[in-house]
Amino acid sequence: MQSIQFKNNSTTSRRGTIPPLETSTPTSAPRTRHSLLLAIATLGLTLMFNLAAAHAQGPRPSRFNLVPASDPIAACLPNAAATVAVFPREDIRGVDTLDLHAEGLRPNTTFAVFLTEMPVPPFGAVQYIGDFTTNAAGRGSVRVDAIIDEAFAFNNITGVRTDLNHIVFWFADPNDDEDCIPGSAPTHFDGDGEAGVAAMSSKNFLPGAPLP
Repeated sequence: MQSIQFKNNSTTSRRGTIPPLETSTPTSAPRTRHSLLLAIATLGLTLMFNLAAAHAQGPRPSRFNLVPASDPIAACLPNAAATVAVFPREDIRGVDTLDLHAEGLRPNTTFAVFLTEMPVPPFGAVQYIGDFTTNAAGRGSVRVDAIIDEAFAFNNITGVRTDLNHIVFWFADPNDDEDCIPGSAPTHFDGDGEAGVAAMSSKNFLPGAPLP
């Protein structure tokens, strides 16, 4: 006959002492590693999304003001003001975006907007990019999708490239500037070849230019 005694969780028999069964306590190491890997993956995805968003938005826009193109216009339209914002999106969309907002102008009047080589006469090479018409309060705006930051004119005969780094807008109708400059000669800065004098320009940036 054998006797069994219990002491310190061990079992004693004639054959000797049987070691107690070992129990293991769950460890937090696997859970910690899982949390760390999840945090690293989340950080990686966040960085990827941020880089993608930054690439989609492209470079920051440039913003600048235009001023009356001449002293007579400044005297005639003392509250004239215009702001331009250029969003460089050529690398993403194939074109940039130009936003022009003006106020203090002659009401219900159309203006023709150009990129130009120079902001003062004789203006040099130019590119016609759009029109806008003011409302009864003399405010107007236009959005243009085109190559703006890298706009240029190229003479294929002489091989001369001319950067178009300035902005000027003209009275689109030669009769609309008569209140400011009576008897002024028509200019050619409109689609039909007849326009008034220059209303506002980026001459305030001379001898530099607002566009790259």
